[in-house]
Amino acid sequence: MKIGMIGLGRMGMNMVRRLIGKGHAVVAYNRSPGKVDEIVQEGASGAYTLEELVKGLAPPRVVWIMLPAGKAVDEAVATLAGLLAPDDIVVEGGNSYYRDDLRHDAELRPKGIHYLDAGVSGGIWGLQEGYCLMVGGEEPVYQRLLPVLEALAPPEGCLYCGPAGAGHFVKMVHNGIEYGMMSAYGEGFAILQASPYGRGLDFERVAHLWNQGSVVRSWLLELAEAAFRKDPALSEITGYVEDSGEGRWTLQQAIDAAVPAPVIAASLFQRFRSRQDDAFADRLLAALRNEFGGHAVKKKGGA
Repeated sequence: MKIGMIGLGRMGMNMVRRLIGKGHAVVAYNRSPGKVDEIVQEGASGAYTLEELVKGLAPPRVVWIMLPAGKAVDEAVATLAGLLAPDDIVVEGGNSYYRDDLRHDAELRPKGIHYLDAGVSGGIWGLQEGYCLMVGGEEPVYQRLLPVLEALAPPEGCLYCGPAGAGHFVKMVHNGIEYGMMSAYGEGFAILQASPYGRGLDFERVAHLWNQGSVVRSWLLELAEAAFRKDPALSEITGYVEDSGEGRWTLQQAIDAAVPAPVIAASLFQRFRSRQDDAFADRLLAALRNEFGGHAVKKKGGA
């Protein structure tokens, strides 16, 4: 199958490589032409405008978008709406909010253009391991695209989740769970590190051990093992942790549905906390302890 790929970032570029390696033809576009030149050397056809990308595909066309959620995706969908024809397929594979998928589907449907939303998990390891794919949209369109989806995914690694928005909804909750798991690992290793046994423990070996039949084994723990191997004390990085939206959206959905989600909520707030140095809230906490109990406070500058 021949497919167009818009966006050659860390995920998009490797997805093109995996598709080429599985025998599919890819027309690749990126805003910065250097990425296009690079992937052309690896067997893709290059496109330097969206118009050129569409012309490089025979109808019915399949165009996959791998761009940052929000404005970039909105602009790409709007442009494709004027370039594609009835029975063409647009796949949005970024981390879009599922409500944006409903809007994009409504925008393309009157033109006869099919829209699929694909939640993609696998990160930079997807090239070798495959990408876990959670797909929403019309099921017959999903079935048409199975050769591409199965090439990108590992065995049993793609699932039709329901109508438009369902794929990104499932991926959103997946990422909310991921937030909680990562926080639990972080807290556990912090307790080990602060314990009387912390200096004698090799955290790389602990992470490896826990992946040998333990109930907390996981791919995230394999990644922790790799991180400790590179930097045993994690001294080369700061504790600033960004969030890309899915945790917030998951928590908002929990609020809307009145579903208690204290672990995901705490993990999201922990990420916010990681970005604060000498936080105002902590200074107030120290001041209050001093006011009601006379507890000592540490003054700035050592005074």
